[in-house]
Amino acid sequence: MDVVEVHQGTTMSTSSPPSPGGSTTLGTVDIVVLVVYFLLILAVGFWSMCRTKRSTVDGYFLAGRNMTWWPVGASLFASNIGSGHFIGLAGSGAAAGIGAIAYEWNGILMVLLLGWLFLPIYIASGVKTMPEYLQKRFGGRRTQLFIAILSLFIYIFTKISVDMYAGALFIQLALKWNIYLAVVLLLSITALYTVAGGLAAVIYTDAAQTAIMLVGSLILMGFSFVEVGGWNALLDGYAKAIPSIRVPNSTCGIPRDDAFHLFRDPVNSDLPWPGIIIGMSIPSMWYWCSDQVIVQRSLAAKTLTHAKGGSLLTAYLKLLPFFAVMLPGMISRILYTDEVACADPDVCEQICGNPVGCTDTAYARLVMELLPAGLRGLMMAVMIAALMSSLTSIFNSASTIFTMDVWRSFRSCASEWELMIVGRVFVLVLVVASVLWIPVVQASQGGQLFIYIQSISTYLQPPVSIIFLLGCFWKRTNEKGAFWGLAIGLVVGCIRMLLDFIYPAPLCHEEDDRPGVLKYIHYLYFSMMLSFITLVVVVVVSLATEEPKPEQVEPLYKTLDPLCCFINLHWLDSNHVHTRSRFVSALYWLCGMERQKEGGGDPVTPPAPEQTACLLEEKPRLKCIININLILCLCVTAFVIGYWA
Repeated sequence: MDVVEVHQGTTMSTSSPPSPGGSTTLGTVDIVVLVVYFLLILAVGFWSMCRTKRSTVDGYFLAGRNMTWWPVGASLFASNIGSGHFIGLAGSGAAAGIGAIAYEWNGILMVLLLGWLFLPIYIASGVKTMPEYLQKRFGGRRTQLFIAILSLFIYIFTKISVDMYAGALFIQLALKWNIYLAVVLLLSITALYTVAGGLAAVIYTDAAQTAIMLVGSLILMGFSFVEVGGWNALLDGYAKAIPSIRVPNSTCGIPRDDAFHLFRDPVNSDLPWPGIIIGMSIPSMWYWCSDQVIVQRSLAAKTLTHAKGGSLLTAYLKLLPFFAVMLPGMISRILYTDEVACADPDVCEQICGNPVGCTDTAYARLVMELLPAGLRGLMMAVMIAALMSSLTSIFNSASTIFTMDVWRSFRSCASEWELMIVGRVFVLVLVVASVLWIPVVQASQGGQLFIYIQSISTYLQPPVSIIFLLGCFWKRTNEKGAFWGLAIGLVVGCIRMLLDFIYPAPLCHEEDDRPGVLKYIHYLYFSMMLSFITLVVVVVVSLATEEPKPEQVEPLYKTLDPLCCFINLHWLDSNHVHTRSRFVSALYWLCGMERQKEGGGDPVTPPAPEQTACLLEEKPRLKCIININLILCLCVTAFVIGYWA
């Protein structure tokens, strides 16, 4: 549509829309920086593989439970801040202001809740996966399997496909490659870590990539503020960043009046403040306090004190995305208004190939247009680091859940060798399913990738949060109540999610003719309703049926006697031991699957009660330091939220 709005809807002809992307691509210096980055990460990964015993379940899936606070905290941050954050959070800033940063600051409170409330219970239970905790807490297998399968679907819908799409979008803008070719490249990059490294390699490479992400994003933030003219120029310029080509007589492309407000109108805004406080906290509690990707890193800490220290480091780091990612995204709208904030579907289709909007290109465009040679390569490394850290974490945790909770339910006598082979093969299934889901991600939520992630989360995660919350802190919750609360809650949530896909939100110039449940009930309010429905079902069914057995609730308050989950498992029966070539031996070592020598195949035993008690023990002086930091972190968070509220 070759028109531009001028004074009360009067239109006039204009030149053709901006050309897609931009002419800037990576140069020789940028390629050199990328090569150095890959060599660094390979060195860290190889070093961690050499120093870690990856041939046991604890060694491969929990890094031997020997991690200190700083790699745990860095890995938590890197696992959370994927390429979807750099693309999606900056895109939401460009599209609607600072509102979406509430998800990040809400995560600060929830990761602290993990360290101080939930993690002691998980450690005392001696579990490796979150579905396994539910099996110990409630008994039976159906709730465990339900949660395990649901977690895998959530990983596909809101994590793997989103991060692959975001990383591929950046590579597409930088190298002008087809987006699916970029996806294949990204998957090839992550394959080595996923198959060979184990959790220890993932955590240490995450720590290295966290440093790269912070340095690169802060450098870009500095360049952005210099280019736009400082803080006041950002405040003034954002409100005036209106694209030249717009749909006449509509609000398309006009920045929100409340762009710099965190708490917005409870009825008519994009992120109502009651929903931010309550509706946002419930799915966030699932992600930070009971999601395998996050909790698995905390369980790898050598003691509870180190796990708490990791949570604190993550909480402090979570303050940075507002300054290092969201504000540069808003600056990108000011500097490249017509390209980033395009408001006409035809123009957006020409610019970025997505008719619903191009705000998700804000961060990538800033990198490619603003930074000099060399720094562009560094930011390319930052995006790949974000992608690799999140994908390897998710692949490792997803394979853990499938192997330990799904496969072992049907193959109770499977050897550890079989379990580790199955975990690796399952990664391929996840990859294929995620690639197939990318077109849906691309077309959802008006070009705001970050909002897509959060809306899907509010349809699937609240019932799980309620189950874990009641399971941990209400003794009367039983298996029947948990199962039926989860089942009914997920049915209701899936209905709303399907309606969202069937009736997508209209563009700004179109009439909203969606059903009332979509038109008038914000997804954050729906999260509150879904949580209440699940809570009522769990409480009513639990009170109407038998009480849980004493041994199911004792782990809430003291160390659980270890269950003989796989005490008699061996790597390989002695009659299967045979010689093999050096090549095959090297391949086994690369995958962390060295076979035991004949006569040396000791059974793998769960941690003894004394070992679990040591994990929970905290030295008084260190505990005091950690608690002081907790109070300080909460005060800083309260100030930041209050200032922008």
